Amino acid sequence: MAASAREDGARGQKQGRRGCEHYDRGCLLKAPCCDKLYTCRLCHDSNEDHQLDRFKVKEVQCINCEKIQHAQQTCEECSTLFGEYYCSICHLFDKDKKQYHCESCGICRIGPKEDFFHCLKCNLCLAMNLQGKHKCIENVSRQNCPICLEDIHTSRVVAHVLPCGHLLHRTCYEEMLKEGYRCPLCMHSALDMTRYWRQLDDEVAQTPMPSEYQNMTVDILCNDCNGRSTVQFHILGMKCNICESYNTAQAGGCRISLDQQ
Repeated sequence: MAASAREDGARGQKQGRRGCEHYDRGCLLKAPCCDKLYTCRLCHDSNEDHQLDRFKVKEVQCINCEKIQHAQQTCEECSTLFGEYYCSICHLFDKDKKQYHCESCGICRIGPKEDFFHCLKCNLCLAMNLQGKHKCIENVSRQNCPICLEDIHTSRVVAHVLPCGHLLHRTCYEEMLKEGYRCPLCMHSALDMTRYWRQLDDEVAQTPMPSEYQNMTVDILCNDCNGRSTVQFHILGMKCNICESYNTAQAGGCRISLDQQ
């Protein structure tokens, strides 16, 4: 496996990079769990039936002189720089991406640090423009992404915060918008739909229902405000009387008022 990892590194150097597809680095990690050498924990985990604990890494091997040594930023034998950025806690080696180690998250994040704050309730670093402007859900980052079911907290993919407070991987969020607009967990609108709702108002106004349906009403539950209301039935959608959202669900059967029969 060590030879395989070195071969991957050699291919990376020919392609103008060092390390693997995940990180640019000049060393291999010696996995404390199995004593095998891998470029990174992700490469290890994809090839083994167990996970590498990044915090327990003690030794690395230089990809140039192949000397095994204590984890550090520069090779003690040939002075190869293992990584422009190095965290002695996470043992993360990579090119400089303005990374910083967040003590509250317990791992390194891509910065710059001054552009992020750590929300104690969500237990996650978020962009400064969300400070005081997002809905907090306790330890929300410790839940898996509801789209791909993969970890969010330690993922290399940026998390996207929905208006309801739930998190998705940004890539999963972008894919979700190709199929729908609602949070897969609570069905709340995942983005501002106001403009679309007003367009739907016009479509409803221009599409009268057949006479037998014109006096039909239905009870609805709004997924955006959680309010209940009774509205006129329409095939294009039923608008919440409280927040004017069309993100609603029928909460009862259709009926015609007795005074309209």
